[in-house]
Amino acid sequence: MSDFAARLTFANGKTLEFHGPADITKEPAEAIVNAANSSLLGGGGVDGAIHRAGGPSILEECKRIVAQIGSLPAGKAVLTTGGRLNAQYVIHTVGPVYRGGEQHEAETLASCYRESVRIAADHRIRSLAFPSISTGAFGYPVHEAAEIAVSTIVQVLPPCTHVEHVRFILFDLATRNAYVGAAEKRSRKPLAISARFEKGPS
Repeated sequence: MSDFAARLTFANGKTLEFHGPADITKEPAEAIVNAANSSLLGGGGVDGAIHRAGGPSILEECKRIVAQIGSLPAGKAVLTTGGRLNAQYVIHTVGPVYRGGEQHEAETLASCYRESVRIAADHRIRSLAFPSISTGAFGYPVHEAAEIAVSTIVQVLPPCTHVEHVRFILFDLATRNAYVGAAEKRSRKPLAISARFEKGPS
C-alpha cells in the first residue's frame, strides 16, 4: 500500500502513516489490531470483519485465551494468529465504551494503543496497522479519539524496539480526515524526537 493520506517520519526513520478509506482486513502489515470486545468471541464492525476474513482459527485461539484469563479488560491486549489474513498476527484490544468522558475513557483508549505496540515489540513485529478504536459502536467522538491515538503512538513508537512502521487504516473519509488533522496538529508541537509531516497523493 504505497498511497497514503499523510505520514509522520521520525528522525530515527520510523513512520506513522494514515490511509483510507481502506479495509484493514486486506492490510499486509505483519500484525493488524482488532477493536475487539471483552468476550473475544467476535462481534460487529472491525471485529466481525477480521473474524470473517481470517477464518475460524482466530476464534479458536481467542477461545483458548478466554479459557485461561477470562474476559479481556478494556485497555488490555492479546495476540493471536492471523489465520487467512495477509497479516501474520492479530492483536486484539478492547477499547472503552464512551460515557461522556468521565469514566477514564481517555486513559483506557491510550492504553489500548500502548499495549498493542508493547505486544508487537515483544514479538519482534516490525509493522503494525490500527483501526480507529472505540469510534464505532462504542461511541467515542472521532476527533477526540484521533488526538488520543496519534499522541500515544507519537510517544511510544520512536523509542520502541522492533516496531518500525505503524499505519492507521481508516474506514471512511471523515475518520481519515480527523486522524490526519490530529497528526498535523501534533507535528507542530515539540516532540521527544523530531518528525516530518507530509500529506500524500490520496
